Amino acid sequence: MGRGYALAYRLGVTPWEQAGERASESMARLLDREEQDRDGRPGRAVDLGCGRGQHAHELARRGWEVVGVDAQERAVEAARATGGGARFVVGDVTRLAELGIGPADLFLDVGCFHGLDAGGRQAEAEAISAAAVPGATVLLLAFRPHHLPLLPSGATQGDVEQAFARWDLLAVEPADTTGMPAPLRRTAPHWYRLGLRDAAA
Repeated sequence: MGRGYALAYRLGVTPWEQAGERASESMARLLDREEQDRDGRPGRAVDLGCGRGQHAHELARRGWEVVGVDAQERAVEAARATGGGARFVVGDVTRLAELGIGPADLFLDVGCFHGLDAGGRQAEAEAISAAAVPGATVLLLAFRPHHLPLLPSGATQGDVEQAFARWDLLAVEPADTTGMPAPLRRTAPHWYRLGLRDAAA
């Protein structure tokens, strides 16, 4: 993922960000559900692979305490420049402990996991698990495997479950592809919602 993701930002070709803007209503429904499950009380959230901060800013607007993490300095600089209540850091999502982010209730991944290799996926899941509080959830968007240039390589449901072995898969649903460019629609993106399993269970 690293080289293609960096190249996409250098070229200014980030179709996933435009797709995210078009799917804002769908994202709002997902976040509504997270808040309802917490009796309407937003907590601490980490936006993994935050890009220019679109989703982090939405979380902050809703009252969440938010940290956005992205490996691309260009993206983080753009996210910081837009203002809002979120904090943004340049960093590796597989090494969250080094970033001083602290514990969180919600982890949002709209692009990292499905672009990592198997080792990176496992490392990201372990980093999330180490930072998660009891009752934490993960919202993870993953394209299905494909061979399109510049886009993350994709992941299956099995890949998600294997990496997040300490988590229960709570829901799987197709992502809203309304308004997405045809290449993105062909990746058949899905949302995965995971809940941290009680260690005593």
